[in-house]
Parts: sequence; C-alpha cells; structure tokens
Amino acid sequence: MGIFSRRHSATIEPTSAAGPRTPFPAADAAGAALDPALRALTGEWTIDRPHSRIGFSVRHAMVTTVRGAFADYDSALYFDGAEPSRSRAELVIRVASVDTGVEQRDAHLIGTDFFDAGRWPEMAFRSTSTVHEGGESFRMTGDLTIRGVTRPVELQLDYLGSVLDPFGYERAGFDATTTIDRTDWGLVYNQRLEAGGAMVSEKVRLQFDISAIRAVPLA
Repeated sequence: MGIFSRRHSATIEPTSAAGPRTPFPAADAAGAALDPALRALTGEWTIDRPHSRIGFSVRHAMVTTVRGAFADYDSALYFDGAEPSRSRAELVIRVASVDTGVEQRDAHLIGTDFFDAGRWPEMAFRSTSTVHEGGESFRMTGDLTIRGVTRPVELQLDYLGSVLDPFGYERAGFDATTTIDRTDWGLVYNQRLEAGGAMVSEKVRLQFDISAIRAVPLA
C-alpha cells in the first residue's frame, strides 16, 4: 500500500511492461540485513490508479459474492528497504466513488444505510506499524476509519517485485488483504432471509492490488 503525501496521486500512460522481479531476501531469526537491491527501493511512492484496484468483496444472500472498488482516492507510501519497520502507508478514499457495476446498488451503498457519504465523505487507512515476516511477506497494522469510527486492522502485505517501465517510471507491486466485520464501524444495515441468514454478510474482505510508482521530489 502507499505511503502518502496528501492529495497526491499518479496517473501515467498505460504500459505492458512485465520486467524482472526484485525479490525480498528471507530474513533469518537474528534479523539479518536485507540485500542492497531492496535498499534501493527506499523512498516515497504513490499508487498508480489506472493499474491498481482498491476493492472489496462480500457475500450476498449467502450464495454469491459481490465485488466492488473505489476509483477516487489519495495515497502516500514510504518504503524503507533497509529497515522495513519504518515503512508506512496512508490511503484516503472518497466513498462516493464506489463502483459495484450496478448503479442502484452503488446509490444504496453511499446512502444512509451504509456509508452515508453526505455526512462522512471519506474513509481512511493510516498505518501504525509494519513487520517483515520473512521472504516477501509483511504484516501492516493500522487504523481504519469509516463513518467517523476508527478501529485497528491488520493487513497481510506481499511484495510482488519492482521494475523500470518503458516510460521511465520506477514501479513496485504489492498485494494487501484483510477481512473485517463491517458492524464494528457502524455498517449494520441488513435484511434477514426467510430460510435464515442475512442478505449481506457482515464479513467484508478488503483487497488492495497496488502498482506504486516512485514519487517525483518537489523542486
């Protein structure tokens, strides 16, 4: 996920680059130093929206899965390749940008039954700690704020590699996932099914497919 400069986002030309990975070396029990290639990634990054997805999935009527994503957000990331615990991320999402592919459902989601975008137009994730679990896996803990309620969450964060694309952008890939109980944030709307169970699951899986590009320093 990104480590953020507020209101800074990136949009770049499409690319089909699929260059070589720069893998994280495994850390031993004594916390051996990470290799120089990883250290070279240290710095500020931001999410490239056209090649990323900030999404979620939830069970509907207990028999299928509805998926959606948010199109409008700001991101800021700082990755420390020498000391991953110093890495951090922030994501601020405009909830009215939700897209599940069905306009009526999207309108319901941003209404008072769910996000209530009129009162709480943004939700946010701000990291509080990052732990290197070995290899290419990390655990990022942070505060998730929805509808004015802030609660801690843990993300499973996996590094996918880095490459210099044909347009000269230094790019790194990450996947992050977690599952939350939406009622913990006041998203309690539901309808009960005649045969038992709920129309919308209380468990929601959050999925972040991130293509990050190195932020250009301000002059």
